[in-house]
This record gives sequence, C-alpha cells and structure tokens, in this order.
Amino acid sequence: IGAVRNLNVHEHISMELFNQHGITTPGGAVAFSPEEAKEAYVKMGSPDELVLKAQVLSGGRGLGTFKNGFKGGVHMISSPEQAEEYSSQMLGQELVTKQNPKGILCNRVYLMEKMNIQNEMYLSLLMDRGYGGPVMVGSPAGGTSIEDVAASNPELIFKEPIDITVGLTPEIANRMASNLGLAEGSDAHAKAVTLMSNLYSMFLSCDCTQVEINPLAETS
Repeated sequence: IGAVRNLNVHEHISMELFNQHGITTPGGAVAFSPEEAKEAYVKMGSPDELVLKAQVLSGGRGLGTFKNGFKGGVHMISSPEQAEEYSSQMLGQELVTKQNPKGILCNRVYLMEKMNIQNEMYLSLLMDRGYGGPVMVGSPAGGTSIEDVAASNPELIFKEPIDITVGLTPEIANRMASNLGLAEGSDAHAKAVTLMSNLYSMFLSCDCTQVEINPLAETS
C-alpha cells in the first residue's frame, strides 16, 4: 500500500504557474461557454488569428474527434463569431483521442495568442525511479509526440540526471541548451539556460512529479 498522486492540471493553469515562475508563455484566456469564448476574443484585442484549444487532460488533442463528429481539439480561429461557433461544438462534448479512445469531456476551452515560431524543441523534468531523483529530458525535435521521436530517432533524446542535493547546475543547463540545437554564446542559448533554472525552481516549489514544455518554442 502506498500513496497515489493523481493531480494533473489543465493547460491554462500550467500557463499561469509558468508565468508565476518567470517562464514566458503566449497570452491566453479560458472560457467555459461559447459566449465567454466570443467575449475573450474581443478582450484579447480581436487579432487576425488566435488558437482555440480544448482543455482536456489528454495528448493528441489536435488529431482527436468529438463524439458529435466535430474534428480536432485545436483550431485556428479568425473572429469572435468563429470562437463562439467552434467552442459551441467543443464544450459539453467528449473528445476521442489516441490516448483516450473512450472520450474525455471538454468543459472549457483556451484561446491563445498565435506565435511566429521558427524552432520547436522539447523540454521536461520528471522524477525517475531508475535514476533515484529528477531527470531533465530534452530534444531538438519538439512540437510532436516525444514518444514517436524516441521510437524513430532515439539519438535526438537527451537525458540529464540531477542530484537533488545539489540541484540543477550551470553545466547541466548549458549542455542541455546545446543539445537542443541552440548555439553556445547566443541569446537563445542564454535564455534557455535561464528558463531551465526557472523550470527547476517551479518543479521543486510546486512539488511536481512531471512538467513538460512541448513545444519549447524559439520565436522570430
């Protein structure tokens, strides 16, 4: 008999936690009804485009299908009316994904700022029994299923065990930033090292067992 931890947070909550710990994220707003989604689009300045994302605890949302036949849990939208229309097809419906073939209820959506991304990487921290402590996992191939990357290109997965009595060292962070494909001495490399430090602080202060950024994006 042992303790079981099943606390998983929605994407919009994780964004708030990231921001509280100095990790930059795209702007966003959560909505619980189609009307709120329409209002959120306007409050975000009525941009040319936003990303509308179903808030369900499952991977593979973009390729999923709702049980009402509406395809995709992630959409590009270009007007307040479209935000209302699309969210009306998502809210209160079950999204079937590869991870959750039985379907999982969507009771909130997240409107997120569209970013001009020039490079997608992967970064995570997790408690690993095999290593007896935290492990940082990174890859220059982000924006897709990391399990698929590990299966097809295992040489693109980098792991750095962290001595919890010492913490994340500059050497580990610098090595991981380089393994992500960022040029040593560049502004992007330095920012990645700072982000890793902030992420590790969040990992400890929030008592996480796993935290993942996919994609970790370099913007233009």
